[in-house]
This record gives sequence, structure tokens and C-alpha cells, in this order.
Amino acid sequence: MEKHNPADKIQDLQYFGEFGGVNPSISDSSTYTFLSAKTMFDTFEGNTDGCYLYSRHSSPSNLYLGQALAALENTEAANVTASGMGAITSVLLQLCQSGDEIVSSRTVYGGTYAFMKNFLVKLNIKTHFVDTTDLDKVENAITSKTKVLYCESLSNPLLEVSDIEGLSKIAKRHGLKLVIDNTFSPMVISPSILGADVTVHSLTKFINGSSDTVGGVICGSQDFIDQLRSVNDGAVMLLGPTMDSLRAASIMKNMRTLHIRMKKHSENTMFLAKAFEKDGLKVIYPGLESHPHHELIKKIHNPEYGFGGMMALDAGTLEKANELMELMQTENLGYLAVSLGFYKTLFSAPGTSTSSEIPIEEQKEMGLSEGLIRFSIGLDDNIERTYMKMKDCMKKLGIL
Repeated sequence: MEKHNPADKIQDLQYFGEFGGVNPSISDSSTYTFLSAKTMFDTFEGNTDGCYLYSRHSSPSNLYLGQALAALENTEAANVTASGMGAITSVLLQLCQSGDEIVSSRTVYGGTYAFMKNFLVKLNIKTHFVDTTDLDKVENAITSKTKVLYCESLSNPLLEVSDIEGLSKIAKRHGLKLVIDNTFSPMVISPSILGADVTVHSLTKFINGSSDTVGGVICGSQDFIDQLRSVNDGAVMLLGPTMDSLRAASIMKNMRTLHIRMKKHSENTMFLAKAFEKDGLKVIYPGLESHPHHELIKKIHNPEYGFGGMMALDAGTLEKANELMELMQTENLGYLAVSLGFYKTLFSAPGTSTSSEIPIEEQKEMGLSEGLIRFSIGLDDNIERTYMKMKDCMKKLGIL
């Protein structure tokens, strides 16, 4: 496998502001002026580099961020969007037409599931949800109408690890596009290196890291990004999920510390996962040898960034899970909140929050228990102190 250190690619990027500032200038304009009508026409047709027409088409700030994210994911190009769902929906609508089909992992973010299950059917696009960790099941679900294989590199919320190389071989054999949501594992896993055609992220999470911005990105070939931006039939262009330039500049600045943050998130999560497993709790974390896909992630991840900042543990019942989360918040151990990638630990019961769009029967079938708590572990300096305080909370509630 090709050696890829995302931090090196980002570090090599260099942008100057128009007045020589070490930060690129923010383009705070919705529209741009031209010295000649012909240049405006050429720009509208996409034939003029370095010229801007209207911020829904592109803006300097968004293009800078897109270049940085393409470098992160080792793709030719990238297009930022106003949200992670803006990225996911644009990709699927660009790749699929009425009558087409998608084969998707059964364990995906609830919003993604709802879009595929409840919205795309209105357009006569059908999705088959399967256990994508079983490559035979993936192969068997493909029909002559299938156009896309879709999954998450680390699934939400069960942290299943996708065999991206294996899925890529299947996709190529059948002429399909492999789309990977890498939101849970930036820098940890590089899907394009493993054979993904398109990588998407919710920038809201680890990449931005401060829970103050909603954003998304689509990373892929220059040709695919150009298709998305087409004024005639491009999903990004015509649906208009445009990121604000000020937000793009903010995310760009936060990306500079992503490599440091991901190492610390992973380090802290590994400590807690090992400790709680030793205490006898059911812990899900791909860095643990007990995880069914531990050997796979060891093979495909970028070792210097560990196994990621997400873990899950089972409190037994929904009532116990809720009591524990409320107590941990009272004890200033984190926030009872959805999302992830914040400097402070965030926790939620996915069955009644981020995965609530998935019917209870399907949650049970995939192994999502009602007492499962999803943790996004923060950047605590003294993680042993955090562990002891969390353990005290669990003892008070009889979970330990």
C-alpha cells in the first residue's frame, strides 16, 4: 500500500493573503466584477482559471479549503458544501438516476439512512442495505441496476471497519462507484489510497473540531468534481449547498491542528477503551484486540494517528445509559450531545438520537442495543483522572 501521511500534504500547502498576510484573504462577496463581458461569459462556461463569477459557483475561500481537503484525502480535487448531508446527497444524486440502485452498509448515519430509504425512493432510486463487512453479501446484492457502493470507513455508531480494498475490487469488477464517508476517521484512514472513488466528510466533526461550524466536503477526481459543478446538470451547482466564505476560512485555520488533535483523540480513547474493557464492560473500539475487525484496521490505518476518537460501551439498558450520561455531564466529564470531534467529550445514546431514523427492528438486527452509548472522546490532558471520575459514576449507578 502506498505510504500516505496526510499531515505532510497539508503542511506543504502555502497560501498568502492578497496583502501578504500569512492567512489567505477572505472573499466576503457574493458576486464578482469583470473588466470585459467576454471574460464573464468564459467564466460562466468554466473556461477561465482564476476568475470568479458568483459564490454559489465558487469563491477563493472555498477553493482554498477544497484544495487543503483534497490534499488531506489524496484526491485530485474537492468541493466543500454547507453540511455533511449536503455532500452526501449531492454525490448520490449526481451518480444515480431514476431506476438506479445503491448497495449501502446497513450501519450508517441516521440521516444518510433516511435519505436513501425514504427520500430517494421518491425518485425511483432503490437502496439495498446489507452487512458490508461480508463481501459475499455485498456481491449478492448487486444487480444490473446498481450504480453505487456506499459505506462508512468506521460505521456510525457500531464502529465496524470497512474493507475498502475488498469493496473497491467488487466495485471495479461491476463498474460501480465506491463512495466512503470518512467522517469518523480523518487522517486515521485514507479511503482513496485503498481504492475509494469518492470520499465525503462532515467537516462539522473532527476536521473543524470546535463544534461551531456546519460543513461538508466531497473529495474525488477532477472530472467528478467538475461534473458536480456543471451549470447544466451538476448537483452541487443546482442544489446550491454553498458554504459561506467566512466558515471556509475558519475551518481552514482549524485544519492546521488536525494532526495533533487526532493523535490525542486516539490516545485518550485507547486508554479509556482498554481500562473499561479490563473492568468488564462491553466496549467497542477498533483499537482493541477484541474488536472483530482489529486486524483489518491495523492493516489499513495510518499508524501514527492511532485508531480514532470514537468508542461505544453498553450500559445495559436505555434507562441506565441515560442516567449515566446525565451524571457524567453533572460531573463535568463531557456533554450529553450529538456530534463528535469537540475538545470536550460528547456522548449520546444513538438508538434514540443519531440512529433514531432506523427502525427498532433493524437496529436490533444490526446489533445496536438500546443501552449503547456512543462516545466522542475529548482532548483531556489527564485522561487517567477522567477515567477514575467516569468509573465512579458507573459505580454509583451499579453499572460497574
